[in-house]
Amino acid sequence: MPPGFRQFLRFALVGVAGTLAQYGVLFVGADLLGASATWSSALGYLLGSVVNYLLNYYFTFASSKSHLEAASKFYVIAGSGWVINTGLMALFAGYWGWHHWLAQLLVTGLCLLWNFAGSKLWAFRHPATQQ
Repeated sequence: MPPGFRQFLRFALVGVAGTLAQYGVLFVGADLLGASATWSSALGYLLGSVVNYLLNYYFTFASSKSHLEAASKFYVIAGSGWVINTGLMALFAGYWGWHHWLAQLLVTGLCLLWNFAGSKLWAFRHPATQQ
């Protein structure tokens, strides 16, 4: 199995933990409390990003960067992913009227690809590969 694929699998596994945090907030917010699915998802994404950063720093990428450098880059990627997540949830669930869980599943897949590419190519990239 190619190293890049193994790394993607670790990233996706870590993403499950962050996704569970996000989906938990979406469930409590939208399904139990009747809050906006868009904003419940957005708040959950923020919580999931903390889980994802810590697990990706130590487990997926075994980063040697300072947390200041790695976290600042990671949160540029995660912040733009948050905009993608929130914007698409507003479009799919809010404007088009899709069920929020269907919308969230599709948006999660798109954000997974975005976040992996940004994390691998920039946020956690090892200095030896930055030529």
